[in-house]
Amino acid sequence: MDAKSTIAALAALAQPTRLQTFRLLVAHEPEGIPAGELARLIGVPQNTMSAHLSTLSQAGLVTGERQSRSIIYRADLNQFRAVALYLLKDCCGGNVSLCQPLIEDLACCTPTPSLTRPN
Repeated sequence: MDAKSTIAALAALAQPTRLQTFRLLVAHEPEGIPAGELARLIGVPQNTMSAHLSTLSQAGLVTGERQSRSIIYRADLNQFRAVALYLLKDCCGGNVSLCQPLIEDLACCTPTPSLTRPN
């Protein structure tokens, strides 16, 4: 990941409909959503959704796969992870304690093994 790619990804997400689209695609991983369904769910015309998906795709945040007459879009979570890591690396100038609150906030997103209680 480099600065140019990171800026492109952030610029693509810096628009309400595109951010909403990306979040919806993340929520529907790994099956994805057809472009027409995305437009319907978000409430925009299909040609508008197509333009937004093109921007997200050029930024590497979504991929499209043709299935019959539809294109199924999916969030590219590896690219999103690379953007986040690019932003976080050396964010604290080597002072890990400055990033600790962020790490703790992110920990709530990771699944934890279920604890079994003794009978």
